[in-house]
Parts: sequence; C-alpha cells; structure tokens
Amino acid sequence: MSTPPPGADNAFDRHLIHYGFEFFPTLIESARGAVVRDVDGREILDFTSGQMCATLGHNHPAIVAAVERACRTALHLYSGMVSVPVVQLAEALAALLPEGLQRMMFLSTGGEANEACLRMAKLHTGRFEIVALTGSWHGMTAGAASSTYAAGHKGYGPAMPGSMALPAPNCYRCPIKHCRDRCDMACLDAGFATIDAQSVGSLAAVLAEPVLSSAGVIVPPPGYLARLKQECEKRGMLLILDEAQTALGRLGANFAFEIFGVVPDILSLSKTLGCGLPISAVVTSDAIEADCAAKGLIHITSHISDPLPAEVGVAVLRTLAEEAINARALEMGAHLRRGLEALQEEFEAIGDVRGIGLLLGVELVKDRETREPNPELGRAVTRRCMELGLSMNIVSVGGLAAVWRVAPPPIITVEEIDRGLAILGQAMRECS
Repeated sequence: MSTPPPGADNAFDRHLIHYGFEFFPTLIESARGAVVRDVDGREILDFTSGQMCATLGHNHPAIVAAVERACRTALHLYSGMVSVPVVQLAEALAALLPEGLQRMMFLSTGGEANEACLRMAKLHTGRFEIVALTGSWHGMTAGAASSTYAAGHKGYGPAMPGSMALPAPNCYRCPIKHCRDRCDMACLDAGFATIDAQSVGSLAAVLAEPVLSSAGVIVPPPGYLARLKQECEKRGMLLILDEAQTALGRLGANFAFEIFGVVPDILSLSKTLGCGLPISAVVTSDAIEADCAAKGLIHITSHISDPLPAEVGVAVLRTLAEEAINARALEMGAHLRRGLEALQEEFEAIGDVRGIGLLLGVELVKDRETREPNPELGRAVTRRCMELGLSMNIVSVGGLAAVWRVAPPPIITVEEIDRGLAILGQAMRECS
C-alpha cells in the first residue's frame, strides 16, 4: 500500500522515520495464527509470517505462556549471569545439532548474530576478508551490512575492508550467462577465481544463506554447498551458514544444512528461533570456541543471554517437536506449491515457482522466453492483494528480478492457503 502523504494527520508522518518499507495505511491491532487484524477489524492473511519470523504463527499459546513465565521470574540480567532458561535452551538446541556444533551464545537479532560470527571467524583465522553471495541479506549492522548484497550499500560510504561477493547460483537467471534452468557450478569456479585475484591473502570466511531468501528464493543446485565448503577448506576459510529464515521448521527440517548435507563451521540462527521475539544464536565447535576464548574474544551486548527470549526459545523448540512443525511445513508447502503452479499455468506472467517447504518464490516476467522482469505487475498485484486481505512480499534485486517470497507459517490451514490463492488469482486477473 502507498505511504500516507506528507502532512497527513496520522502517526506515520508525525513521529516515525521511514526505514525502507512502505507503511500500511491502517494500524494493526492484533495477530493470531496466520491472520493479522487492523483497528477496523479487517482480517489480513499473512503470507510472510510477519518479518519471516513467526513460524509457529502469531501469538502461539506456547509463546504467550513462555513470556508470562519470564515475567514472573526474570526478564533481564547482568550479562555475566546465566539463567536457567539459557541453559535449558542451550541443551535443547545442542540435542538437535551434530557434534561439531555444540558451543553457542544467545543474542538479539540476526544482524547481531552475524556480526558475532564474523568477529569469531576473523579472530580464529587471524584474517579479515569476508565473502558473501550476491543478493544475500545478513543484516544492517556494519559488518553484516557489508556482506548484504540485496540492498543497503549505496550512499553509506565504504563497506568493511575485505568484503567480496560470489555470484549466487541462480538457475533461472544464470549470473554469468552460462546456463539456463540448470547449474554446473561454473559460477562458483568463476567467482572464486575472481576472489583469489582480489584477495590480499587474508581470506577468513564465506557467509551464506543455504537458500537465498531476499535474492528471490534461490535454491542452490545439488552439491553446491558441499563444493562451497570444499573451496573454503582449500583456502583455510570458515563456512558460516546464516539460517535466519531456513531453520526450525520453515523448510521442513530442523536446519537447512541437514537437507544439503553440509555442516558449517559456524551457524547463525535468529528469526525462527524466537517466533516473533528477538533472539538469535551463534553456534560453533568446541575447538573454535576454545581458540577464540584463548585469544580474548569480546562480544558483550546489553541483552546477551537474557532469560525472557531464552524462555521463548525453549518453548519454540518444544513446540517444533510436539506439533510436528517440520512435517506440517512439507505438507502445507506442497499444497501451496500446487496452487501456485496452477496459477502459473493460467498466467503467462508467472515465469517460475521454486523453493523448499514453506519458503517459496514466484518470479514475475513480461515474457517467459526473454524472462524480462515485471516489477510493475508485481507491485500492482501486491497492492491489490492487500486491499483484498492478503499480505504478500515482493523482492526486487537490483532490478534483475521481481519475485514474491511466499512464506506463511506452517500452522496455516488448507482453507487459509486456498483463500490466499483465490485472492492472489483475483488480483492477477484484475491487474494483468
């Protein structure tokens, strides 16, 4: 929806800084499950799980109960104090992870976690060059923003020294104009050849999303992440996987790295760990933790190891198992994908439907053969969907793509998915 005009009598223009999103024209009053309600009582189906965080849906009873427990015990402590919920969360998370990922610390946001990952990688390796993938989104703090290539570079001055990018393995839009609808990983070979040519001999780590979300839901081809880790090992680099949007139920697995058969050196978790509450985690091996500790690692923040979000994290992991969220994500994702593919058959403008589980991408084009992006149609349909009661999110990476990132919470019902698909179909017919 369009932002209210300057000078209008509303809270948006009286007080709020515009930070990159267009504000919806109505205020939101409540949210539950897969539905958001505005102050006028209008229901809006949420096909983005809030900001990709609410994997269990909005205001899940287990999350509400966890917040209430924390309010009766402890919300916040001195950063050197460790509470019972922090230990419980660490033990529960460690039980889900392989032997090489057993050491962790708990922070607030994904950007903050990625910042800590980069600090640890630099300290452990004694190097400073960081490689990320084009189209990636890792956060807006200084180090994470330097490795975020979806947006946020222009106008802010120099990035962190040593920041470099690899071409994302986009099978629909080959970044090196080499393949079409397949990937032989020539992009990885060409990318590392370029990295090697630029490096001053201080390559520390690759920071990557297992599935690139803001890049347009780019799923790497089979074997890509394994090859990426091999290339890291050749150069003495660490592999950091940012699973902000892919862990804990979204793809139908506890972690995306399990799907791709690659264990990272450092794992970053956030969004889905808190189901709408701000908590993130950095997870690594005993050896890397010991080395960083011996070298004097410092990463102290005001809300490190806070008990309130840890209590919520424990509830999220418990609910993930009790409600079989992984299986539900696969089931609901398959149903949603079938519906999106049916719309693709009806509308020439839908060039591609891709993704895993309940992280799906729908790419819009003006022509299926030339694959010229169609962001104008995407914006128009997105606006019309909101008017009809469906919240959709369109990402546009450097003008090279227009992709709906479709990611409702796994607790969504078949009836709600069908209602959302009906709205999307109506909006496409009206705007095409």
